Amino acid sequence: MAKWLILAGCLLIAAGVLLHYAPWLFNWFGRLPGDIRIESPRSKVFIPITSMIILSIVLSVIVSLFRR
Repeated sequence: MAKWLILAGCLLIAAGVLLHYAPWLFNWFGRLPGDIRIESPRSKVFIPITSMIILSIVLSVIVSLFRR
């Protein structure tokens, strides 16, 4: 369990560094067809359905490769 927590922490640090120094790499997130964005003068609603499906597929493939 400790190894997985250390690995998760390292991945979060790497993602944070990427978001800080190269934010243009993640501009696609939330702008795909199928992502719902509703904006009104008083509120904003953002539901990234397609982006979450793609992220889930990518993470599932990565986890299945590590389990083998």
